[in-house]
Amino acid sequence: MSTAERKEVTPVRQEVGSVVVRFAGDSGDGMQLTGGQFTQATALAGNDLATFPDFPAEIRAPAGTTFGVSSFQINFGARAIKTSGDEPDTLIAMNPAALKVEVENLKAGGLLVVDIGSFTRRNLRKAGFEDSPLEDDSLSKYQVIEIDISRLTLEAVAEFGLSQKEALRCKNMWTLGLVYWLYNRDRQATTDWLNEKFAKRLDIAASNIAALNAGHAFGETAELDGNVHGYKIQPAEIEPGLYRTVTGGEALAWGLLAGAQLADLKVVFGSYPITPASPVLHALANLKEFGVVTFQAEDEIAAVCAAIGASYAGALGATSSSGPGVALKMEAIGLAIAAELPLIVINSQRSGPSTGMPTKTEQSDLYQAVFGRNADSPLAVIASRSPTDCFDVAIEAVRLATKYMTPVIILSDGYIANSSEPWLIPDIGTYKPISVAFQANGGESQSAARDKKTLAQAWTVPGTPGLERRIGGLEKDYDTGNISYDPINHQRMTDLRRAKILGIADGIAEQAVEEGAQSGRMAVVGWGSTYGPIVRAVGNLRAEGLDVSHIHIRHIWPLPRNLGELLAGFEIVLVPEMNTGQLITLLRSEYLVPAEGLNKVSGQPFRIAEIEAAIRARLES
Repeated sequence: MSTAERKEVTPVRQEVGSVVVRFAGDSGDGMQLTGGQFTQATALAGNDLATFPDFPAEIRAPAGTTFGVSSFQINFGARAIKTSGDEPDTLIAMNPAALKVEVENLKAGGLLVVDIGSFTRRNLRKAGFEDSPLEDDSLSKYQVIEIDISRLTLEAVAEFGLSQKEALRCKNMWTLGLVYWLYNRDRQATTDWLNEKFAKRLDIAASNIAALNAGHAFGETAELDGNVHGYKIQPAEIEPGLYRTVTGGEALAWGLLAGAQLADLKVVFGSYPITPASPVLHALANLKEFGVVTFQAEDEIAAVCAAIGASYAGALGATSSSGPGVALKMEAIGLAIAAELPLIVINSQRSGPSTGMPTKTEQSDLYQAVFGRNADSPLAVIASRSPTDCFDVAIEAVRLATKYMTPVIILSDGYIANSSEPWLIPDIGTYKPISVAFQANGGESQSAARDKKTLAQAWTVPGTPGLERRIGGLEKDYDTGNISYDPINHQRMTDLRRAKILGIADGIAEQAVEEGAQSGRMAVVGWGSTYGPIVRAVGNLRAEGLDVSHIHIRHIWPLPRNLGELLAGFEIVLVPEMNTGQLITLLRSEYLVPAEGLNKVSGQPFRIAEIEAAIRARLES
């Protein structure tokens, strides 16, 4: 065959604007690693992207069971990507359990790639199948590609003399190679990564690279289906600059360090490992060259008390956890409120009360953050909306904590903490320094000196002559800082602490409308990780001519000064939340607005389609 003839039969790739791909398999199949490598290759290809790692409900679930399924979803394209996507266009199911759990999420007509080598009678039974779904009509609405990935992987790595167990661990790389072919991704970055990761086990590196190349070659040479020729996605038009992929946990850690450096403070981070908050500790532990001190405590209370001690000594104390851990920290946080010390508390929220569903996401702790302490113990609460937003939110938390001498709770969640997106690395020189002044002299009567505007108590370093002060949770005298049981003084101090926190509203920006008019038929109000699906849903419906606006709240407490007036300009206020209506309670109580809820507590983020449907229903009613 001539070269010209060969070109004529070469399949033409179908160009698409954006694609959602989900890898799903057993927790031991390396789906998170596979998704991470595909994310890196996609970023290098110039596409915008957002990811959603979905970890198994049971960390040590028996192999092949539905509650041990691990998945990784990526939405990428030639346009701006705000969410990890709704229904996948392509699902790779590495075993029957993955198919059982994930197939209902796949778009009708979508591509389903199945490893038939894992579809044994035993594995089918474990997944709850009486008969193989590949042998009936249950998958007829999808493009199903059945490949014995297990056998092909073993053949690809046979020359390296691995045990069958080690050889089968290369299945994810074979699969990745196939998906690289399908979406026209370059393999070189993954090849380099494998050589670096397994530098001391060259046979493992070589076998994984061989599997990667074999999967890619299979896509090139096999006639998969008349409608499957591979796809092409053009690079996105994004702002020029230096980018890197970042998770929410990493961005929080880097933002905390950046904020401390802007304030010329040392970071002391006390934490206890907990899902999904641990990545913040891991990231900060790798920043010791910047003077960061990390302390992995034996429990949550020790962790937060160490952070408070650091703030008392003149450093920036910080701690992190998830909802159950934050509950344990609350008495100590009350101490920081009473002692009027800056403290950063990061809460990566997760599903359910008590231990709940540690690997699943939820906006579960707004009540806990705003109200969840004994007595009248107000503090500042802010919420990040995306992985990249975590960097700026952490800096803002440092600013508020040091300016107003108060603990600040940052609300993230499991989705934000583990998800990733491209981050334009900022020029730190464009950030304003954070002014921090320690009181250096004065008598005892001045030890409780306050800023007349912010009402913040002066920050004094222990041991400064003439500025000795009592520490502890007992009520203090307004003038001297000594212990006081006087009822009038207690009233004064309670009112003061409240006024100080409410006064933060004077030091934050007024609430803006993300998209749409300043008033009108409907406002969709969100906070935290609902940002992505809301902004996409509102954008889609506005393009159809619907009168709907989007308002997204960063400062949860105190709320922006103009928020009540802004909400009053809309006939309908719809609040999507991954809880049973916590922000709604706050908005109704503060502004008496008839806010309506769109609530979801499934452990999964909102889909764009869910929010679109709710908006349409309200506007048509």
